[in-house]
Amino acid sequence: MKQSINLAEKIKNRESSVAVIGLGYVGLPLAVTVAKKGFKVIGIDVNKNNIQRINSGENYIGDVDDSDLVNVVNSGNLIASNDYSLIKDVDVIAIAVPSPLDKHHQPDMRYIQSAIDSIVEHLSENTLVVLESTTYPGTTQEVIVPPIEEKGFVIGKTAYVAFSPERVDPGNKDFKTNNTPKVVGGVTDNCNIVAKAFYENVLDSSVYLASSPVIAEMEKIFENTFRNINIALANEMTILCERMGINFWEVIDAAKTKPYGFMAFYPGPGVGGHCIPIDPFYLTWKAREYDYHTRMIELAGEINMGMPEFVLNKASRILNKSGIAISESKILLLGASYKKDIEDVRESPIQNLILLLEDWNANFDYYDPWVASFTNHLNNKKYTSTKQANPQDYDLVIIMTDHSDFDYQDIVGNAKAVLDTRNAAKNIKSDKITLL
Repeated sequence: MKQSINLAEKIKNRESSVAVIGLGYVGLPLAVTVAKKGFKVIGIDVNKNNIQRINSGENYIGDVDDSDLVNVVNSGNLIASNDYSLIKDVDVIAIAVPSPLDKHHQPDMRYIQSAIDSIVEHLSENTLVVLESTTYPGTTQEVIVPPIEEKGFVIGKTAYVAFSPERVDPGNKDFKTNNTPKVVGGVTDNCNIVAKAFYENVLDSSVYLASSPVIAEMEKIFENTFRNINIALANEMTILCERMGINFWEVIDAAKTKPYGFMAFYPGPGVGGHCIPIDPFYLTWKAREYDYHTRMIELAGEINMGMPEFVLNKASRILNKSGIAISESKILLLGASYKKDIEDVRESPIQNLILLLEDWNANFDYYDPWVASFTNHLNNKKYTSTKQANPQDYDLVIIMTDHSDFDYQDIVGNAKAVLDTRNAAKNIKSDKITLL
């Protein structure tokens, strides 16, 4: 058992070791960031293939630099395993496992519950446990704290617990795990002191202390609910402006000239990723416990989830003008990931659009140099990208993702018609282009 010493000082002196539970889009960047600062890191994951790849220095997350991973693995600062017993001597444990919704849009806590159950079997005194997985307000107190206390630990004295929401933005060139400001909410003041010491010594960013885990949990939900609602407003304005014959993209450009009181949000074929389409529903679910109906959140979700159908209807009208029924057409979906220049297809709107196209018996392909293939979680079918775009072979090209390496001049020049859901070809003047 570790000696009972000041954990905050141990962290500051780089004498502590760290375990990261879950080595996906959040966990692996965090593990590499911590290891680069000189800490010994054990990454725990259930995926044996990912464990083998990490220990071989093979990267599979776009936001992790290949050379950084190789360096921390070769130096011995990062090892990956599925053996929870290895955490018995670590000083800090960060939980970064998935926190999805089930088919009823209710929080699926299996991964978080499994992680904490495994952790407490090997937890030793004077260890900090931080939950980074996004979830509903109250999770830390309701799910993380009780198993630790049941093992005889006293929170704030013999064990420390905090919530610190991940703020990973895949593909962001400016803000990564190491330089994005961090919010921390500890169960007690001592928990906050220890958690603050940890993040200040592994990140190159400021650390904001919230008074409790529930404040930190709620602020994370608020961040993404704010984005979800504003994207929904942009999408609704797009639908209205189409009926009015107004170019909404020009409206946004005009509004952006105001130096205060306006923040630009853009329409699109739907919202994707783990955060925006998921997080607001944690709050919707939790609100029912307090007999409150989150009308704005649910309406925003309804609007955003309806965008793939809006895209399909618009595509159908474009094809009809050429005398082609959608069931007799050949369509190219350009881009599969939910945002530009990443390989992530989680909750990508292409998944919903594919189901609609198949319902209408449309003949379609997709092309994405970032996504060679993917399994659509809505129908469990696998789809494979074409080797090249070849827009001339299709009746309609639908730009779903505005990847930087797409040659839009070539695409528009060779296509018969283009439905641009991202305003990606905004610098090209052509009658072939129809904006969302």
